[in-house]
Amino acid sequence: MAFEKVSNSVHDLNNNVQSFLHSNSEYYKLKAFKQGMKGATSLVRFLVMGFLLSTAGVMLSFALAIVISEAIGVPSSGYFIIGGFYLIVFVLIFIFGKEPIEKLVLRKFSKAVFDDKND
Repeated sequence: MAFEKVSNSVHDLNNNVQSFLHSNSEYYKLKAFKQGMKGATSLVRFLVMGFLLSTAGVMLSFALAIVISEAIGVPSSGYFIIGGFYLIVFVLIFIFGKEPIEKLVLRKFSKAVFDDKND
């Protein structure tokens, strides 16, 4: 009789441990899925906002180039001035901007993925 109780207790313990492990693995799968989706939606939002900002920047650049060209009187001068400005900005970002950009992107995506306030 005592052996039967011990056997039943061991059997119940085995079932409880298996149930716990299954629940634990399901929880971590769900948590990984949630964090992956938060990262993916942040990436998509970032890309859409970047596309819209780039489109607006291109349109404003054309408009500014036309205004500069008309002010100077040489039809292509505004385009060269705007192009030169963007070339200077590119070189400065290429030389000095790697670390700040990496920090900014890492901070934004880490906040989006690991912020558990919205649970």
